[in-house]
Amino acid sequence: MAPLQGSLRDIRLFVAAWEERSFTLAAQREHATQSGVSQHIRNLESAFGVQLFIRDKGRIAPTPAADAYYRRAIDVLRAHDSASRVLRAYCEGLDGQIVVGLMPTMTRCTLAPALARFVAAHPNVNVRVTEGYSAALTQMVSAGDVDFAIVPAFAGAPGLKSRLFLRTPELLVSAAASPLRHGVPVRLAEQAPLKLVMPSRANTRRGTVETYCAMVGAEITRVIELDAMFGTLDFIARSDWLAILPALIMGPESGAGFTVNPIVDPPLNLDLVLIEPAHRELAPAAALFLDLLAEEARRLSAAWELPAHHET
Repeated sequence: MAPLQGSLRDIRLFVAAWEERSFTLAAQREHATQSGVSQHIRNLESAFGVQLFIRDKGRIAPTPAADAYYRRAIDVLRAHDSASRVLRAYCEGLDGQIVVGLMPTMTRCTLAPALARFVAAHPNVNVRVTEGYSAALTQMVSAGDVDFAIVPAFAGAPGLKSRLFLRTPELLVSAAASPLRHGVPVRLAEQAPLKLVMPSRANTRRGTVETYCAMVGAEITRVIELDAMFGTLDFIARSDWLAILPALIMGPESGAGFTVNPIVDPPLNLDLVLIEPAHRELAPAAALFLDLLAEEARRLSAAWELPAHHET
């Protein structure tokens, strides 16, 4: 393959000389010396074996070859300028890669706003989000496949470091045509017998919900198991079945089409924990993304938090 003819600097100085019709003025415009401009033009003429300017007593005039070359040279400079602007957009913020494990609880409403803010501030960070349930996500953290995951609170496991991420209310969710009044706190025992769409027993929340219902005397007569959040919501919207779902899923912007009621006496909450490998600290990019997720999760959860007198 023949070597590339003419450097970007050669082309830039040629364009200046063609437009100014003077090596001296071209040198002033491009912050170069007159001899330097002349040398770059000679480099081009030598590389292509064609004369570009007619030199006559300090004046220069472009040849037909120079005129043809100029029309393509400005395209090159314009393309380079465009490419440079694109590249400069990635110069802000951090760089690298982060891999995050999130449950559907976090991906439905919390993820998108946090992700949009993060990629705008750190465009050169490659973000990969893996969705799954707690057991699978815990295994991925243990294996080092993700930087961190957010899962329901559990007893812990060797090699993992965990801390509370958020305590968020659980909500009773029914179709828009439900006889319940949207937003009004309810006692589950008063809604029994319950037909509930619930996650499978592999999901940590399943046992928590069943224990709570037994404690408050809310009889569960029928259960459909769905480990599919969007499927659960679609089924609830089309039927008279109920679901108990974390507040993060039913954000104000995405709760249209459903009747949503906080659960009281006592409130039912979900504790979410951050888990990460015990042997390493979060990278700066991962820590910043986590902060944005936490901020958005707190905002969504606050919309359904009950007044203090309901929590006694």
